[in-house]
Amino acid sequence: MTSRRSTENRARNIGLVLAILMGGATPAFAQQLNVICPVQAEWCSLAATEFEKETGVKVGLTLKGSGESFAQIAAEKANPKLDVWFGGTGDPHLQAAEQGLLDEYKSPVLAQLQPWAQRQAEQSKYRTVGMYLGVLGMGYNSELLAKKKIAAPACWKDLIKSEFAGEVQMANPNASGTAYTAIATLVQVMGEDDAFKYLKALHKNINSYPRSGVGPIKAAARGETLASVSFIHDVITEAQAGFPVKAVAPCEGTGYEIGSLSIVKGARNLENAKKFYDWALTPKAQALAAQARQFQLPSNVATPISPLSPKVADIKLINYDFAKYGSSAERKRLLERWDREVGSVAK
Repeated sequence: MTSRRSTENRARNIGLVLAILMGGATPAFAQQLNVICPVQAEWCSLAATEFEKETGVKVGLTLKGSGESFAQIAAEKANPKLDVWFGGTGDPHLQAAEQGLLDEYKSPVLAQLQPWAQRQAEQSKYRTVGMYLGVLGMGYNSELLAKKKIAAPACWKDLIKSEFAGEVQMANPNASGTAYTAIATLVQVMGEDDAFKYLKALHKNINSYPRSGVGPIKAAARGETLASVSFIHDVITEAQAGFPVKAVAPCEGTGYEIGSLSIVKGARNLENAKKFYDWALTPKAQALAAQARQFQLPSNVATPISPLSPKVADIKLINYDFAKYGSSAERKRLLERWDREVGSVAK
């Protein structure tokens, strides 16, 4: 005679199988590592697959932009459901570190990293680390440009010209780390008041503010917009996929991101999180980026750099102030000003 307990267990197992078959969420105990990933889906998926192959650890992926990743980790502070935050602009990682949302961890691979990656770790008191460097710039669709007989943009100031009216996209900075990096960059290049004058002028030429940082260049690649504010490596990715897009490093100077890697404070799968963290900083793991057509500059000095990656020596980079613009107070203040003076203004 079947006991009541075994009947309940059988019913629960049947329910689990049905949930999986129907595409429902897998319970936490069935996943051994939960990773939130703001970089492009191809890289996220490849990293998860390769880590699973090497370690046998099952990875559950959540794909969100940098700003939304930060928001989820903050919202779940009392009951974290994520273990690792893989990539995305470094500013929100630094803000999360400041707010006590990330765990301190010194990887044994740390000494193999570029100085800029080690500085990111030191600045955060070892609550995040630099995984790659990406240069901010502009992208444009060369076929549309020729069709409209418009000169290619070379400087930030070109995007506010009348010929680009309704032809530019930038992501929403409340959701996208790319767009927040753009605001912080323009403030450092132009001074804050002039930067906001520029952003107001740019707003008149914007046709959409996607929530993802890669959204604008993907729209340009599809011919839905002429130009975008994007990381240069994202433009290169679309060009390598066969789309008629080109990248520009603005003549006035530009900023950059240090894409970061963090362990969530209170991670349920802490040992697997550390294992993934160490693995993600190795040359073998970092080489996966180029396989996924992602062309940022890797942080491990032994990782081969793709010839397609941006040539930093040829770009006018500013001395980006990560301590200031990676702080929660500064991010909040700048985003509130953007919402008030730019984002909410009718065109």
